[in-house]
Amino acid sequence: MTTDFLVSSIRNIRSFKKWIPNFGTRCWVDPSAQVIGNVTMGDDCSVWPTAVVRGDMHAIRIGDRTSIQDASVLHITHASDYNPEGHPLIIGNDVTLGHRVLLHGCTLGNRILVGMDSVIMDGAEVQDDVIIGAGSLVPGGKVLESGYLYMGRPAKQVRPLKESEYAYLLYTAKNYVKLKNEYLAER
Repeated sequence: MTTDFLVSSIRNIRSFKKWIPNFGTRCWVDPSAQVIGNVTMGDDCSVWPTAVVRGDMHAIRIGDRTSIQDASVLHITHASDYNPEGHPLIIGNDVTLGHRVLLHGCTLGNRILVGMDSVIMDGAEVQDDVIIGAGSLVPGGKVLESGYLYMGRPAKQVRPLKESEYAYLLYTAKNYVKLKNEYLAER
């Protein structure tokens, strides 16, 4: 854990078995959020109130400038007879997860916005530069191609992203870095 990482309550950052969460520089985890076990976050990440990042049976790897907003749940798929390798949870850089997003054993690329109340299931892959509309469900194993807006339950490709939406993907990631920095300054 780096020295410029804010830990308001060490009880919300917990080891599990041999795994200890590992954070890049300038990360912020709200005291009501939980980060447990085999979790690695890059620089400038934020975990907002009541979010849970639980790496207890497989790895969770999160890139730089990723925001995990309020009440989101991030978990893995454990290895079993039904899925011998399991699925880690992998998230790239500049990803914004809206409020109450559920990610389970999936892979997200870079510059992605996942709308509020969306669910992305085991083995799904979201390529770079994607917007997933609020309330969407991405079924297990589905691949969302780069450069599109997806919506629905199940999520379907709606249209190509507009130039303004590509810019918005980076804007929203930078905006949450700025807000996270304001929280860090309060300590």
